[in-house]
Amino acid sequence: MLKMISLLGILSSLLLGVDGYEVYKKNCASCHIEIMKKSEMMKKFSTLKAPPMIQVASRLKENIIIKYEDEDVHRHLFMLFVKDYIANPNIDYVMCHPQAVETFGIMKSVEGLSEEERRAVAYWVYDRYEDVDFE
Repeated sequence: MLKMISLLGILSSLLLGVDGYEVYKKNCASCHIEIMKKSEMMKKFSTLKAPPMIQVASRLKENIIIKYEDEDVHRHLFMLFVKDYIANPNIDYVMCHPQAVETFGIMKSVEGLSEEERRAVAYWVYDRYEDVDFE
């Protein structure tokens, strides 16, 4: 069932022409660098505006826990969290490392994005960093 929901989400994104990577580049990339090694991040930490997106994806994947390992369910829950958090960031739902919160604060709401754009970028973040380790 969830595979069907995920497939429908991807198909609707394709039909509506919403490209998650384009949403990322336009709305997220100015703060969240797409990919960076952990050692490089530590060297440049004081100059960053926000954690690199690879670190964000890694933290969320570690912290969104489900009882049974089911990739489709995990991906869907990840998308729901990111889609909501983009519009409604809140200290109560932060999953970043405490040092990141102390350094960068809480992300500002990204206004003007449609639900489809938020869904597309959330799926893009999940899929982009699939099998990519933040080392």
